[in-house]
Amino acid sequence: MSATTPTPLTVSGMKASAAWGSKKARPIYIGFDGQGSVDLDMISLFPDHTWKHRANGLRPDLVQLLADMHPGFIRFPGGCIVEGRDLTNRYQWKNTVGPVERRKGIINRWNTEFAHRLTPDYFQSFGLGFFEYFQLAEDIGAEPLPILNCGMACQFNTSEVVAMPDIDAYVQDALDLIEFANGDPSTKWGGLRAAMGHPEPFHLKMMGVGNEQWGPQYIERYKVFQQAIKARYPGILLVNSTGPDPNGEKFDFLNDTLRRLHADILDEHYYRNPEWFLQNATRYDHYDRGGPMIFAGEYAAQSDKVVSVNNRNNWQCALAEAAFMTGLERNAGVVRMASYAPLFAHIDGWQWAPDLIWFDNIGSYGTPDYYVQKLFATNKGDATLALTRNGQPLAGQDGLYASAAIDTASHEIILKLVNTTAQAQSPTIRLAGIRKSNAPATALVLTAAEPGAVNSLDNPTAISPVAIKMLCRGKTITPTLGPYSFSVIRIKNQAIDL
Repeated sequence: MSATTPTPLTVSGMKASAAWGSKKARPIYIGFDGQGSVDLDMISLFPDHTWKHRANGLRPDLVQLLADMHPGFIRFPGGCIVEGRDLTNRYQWKNTVGPVERRKGIINRWNTEFAHRLTPDYFQSFGLGFFEYFQLAEDIGAEPLPILNCGMACQFNTSEVVAMPDIDAYVQDALDLIEFANGDPSTKWGGLRAAMGHPEPFHLKMMGVGNEQWGPQYIERYKVFQQAIKARYPGILLVNSTGPDPNGEKFDFLNDTLRRLHADILDEHYYRNPEWFLQNATRYDHYDRGGPMIFAGEYAAQSDKVVSVNNRNNWQCALAEAAFMTGLERNAGVVRMASYAPLFAHIDGWQWAPDLIWFDNIGSYGTPDYYVQKLFATNKGDATLALTRNGQPLAGQDGLYASAAIDTASHEIILKLVNTTAQAQSPTIRLAGIRKSNAPATALVLTAAEPGAVNSLDNPTAISPVAIKMLCRGKTITPTLGPYSFSVIRIKNQAIDL
């Protein structure tokens, strides 16, 4: 048997079990009778049960955990993976769309990055590509935020850059992606989207130019992207790199330069120890409200140190992130978006920790950090309120951190209170806007007996929200905040003065 044209091969009669797979799967052997030769280019086996039964779809339990957070956006395909160790091996979105069997795979950018876990056989088939990312965002009601290569490979590796006379191809990729996402089916790339089963646009509103690039070479290339994209699509917001660190020479140069260039959104990354997050809860209190918006694009507290194999998703890290996030919420006028990173990790196939959601071939679970993110995302409100002590934001006094918002649709005040100390505290909070006394309130509380506690596949909800009823008497509420606790309190009232 021989063939000169690649043809998809369907193996029928195979039934997926109720679970996704087995913890230790065995190989499947495909044999052919007769004489001849067979060239196999790509073999893919998918169960019928995927999220929304999408062909070539995603694991339903993983997407359900993500959907339960009600995220406002999804950043994809990630960070450094868009850069590649060199430009030849960079992520190119056009190679990830169209028929799956014709997508052009590459060696994964992380194959030999970490000496503690080398994976030289780590390839990407792009069964999960840009169409699937857009579709996933739409399925869970999130805005898509694609990140594209800006003509620079990872600066921690080769630091290869495309010559400026050759940058046009990279810019054209960005313009074509907007057409793929939003264009009419009569256009080239809008037509491909329609042919893949989605004639309606994906309503793309923003795009990232580069990931963690830095220095004058990034600015030089960003300017070309900015000019071309804004000329054709003035409504598209551009997300711009401020480098891999939240301070220092690289950050200061990009922060100052991009502000002078009237950038739309500045992407700040911080992987630091829990103490850094506590100390920086007021980071955005004095940012320029008339300048670019901020995207806290990648952050996670590190229990040991960055890139350490000993990092764990423990309660101390999650609690520090909750304290920091009260500062993000308090400054919603300047912080447009925020996202924990990385999102998923396989228990037997990871190189980086911590990660938000862990899984094996059968099950999955959310970490304590996941439940912090979920409580913030599902209790946002639509306007922030001032919550102060002695005229200052409550951000570290007596180890307490707090923010407040109002949900006008449900007539509720939402308080987020973090106690980072080993002692219970009962602060009295005066609610100046409430008219009616004895308003009912509900608290969702996250806590653990000790800071090193974690969740696991065997005990996935060891640290998860517990609901408590309480009452707001008069115009005050005095909640008891347990040691090492994060509480979200919703106070119901039919009449609230703003």
